[in-house]
Amino acid sequence: MAILYALVARGSVVLAEYSPTTTTANAIARQILEKIPGNNDTNVSYSQDRYIFHVKRTDGLTVLCMADDTAGRRIPFAFLEEIHQRFVRTYGRAVLSAQAYAMNDEFSRVLSQQIEYFSNDPNADRINRLKGEMSQVRNVMIENIDKVLDRGDRLELLVDKTANMQGNTFRFRKQARRFRSTVWWRNVCIWIALIFLLVVIAYVVLAFVCHGLTLPTCLK
Repeated sequence: MAILYALVARGSVVLAEYSPTTTTANAIARQILEKIPGNNDTNVSYSQDRYIFHVKRTDGLTVLCMADDTAGRRIPFAFLEEIHQRFVRTYGRAVLSAQAYAMNDEFSRVLSQQIEYFSNDPNADRINRLKGEMSQVRNVMIENIDKVLDRGDRLELLVDKTANMQGNTFRFRKQARRFRSTVWWRNVCIWIALIFLLVVIAYVVLAFVCHGLTLPTCLK
């Protein structure tokens, strides 16, 4: 699974978050929220071990996700853009005064659905390639997380490895269904061919016994 954790926050106040697996990413994400420099809109990425925290801040609203390093940048930032638009469209100005986790019950389900989509559906990347909306992501530099966190403050990032297996399982199931379908149609074709062959053999035998192709002695 490409994306393993996501949150939406106003400043350091987390309004909604979701992770499909057991991880300490939430604690590290809070450290990042507290120490991101400046108040301007920004797109930035921080690496830790084999994982990268991608951050998009627009008009005071921060959307953050953690992805494995094989996901690149286009998919995570496309995910962040989609989440930002959905959150603003759903809650509007309510985000300016909302309490911590005020939107979590409802919006965590959206985060779950979008994490699944952007992690496993090949159309997620294909659509963004066609739109060409993520070209600015090429300019996002990936810095080590030590750049924003003091080395002594940094927490160890723990991720349940079963999360990566979920994406592989999803793809395996699709391939297995496709394989079963192919095998089923092949068996159907074989049975049709066998039945046709048996009919032909039966007709040839009858034609021989009945002394002709029109079965003259058998039809009297």
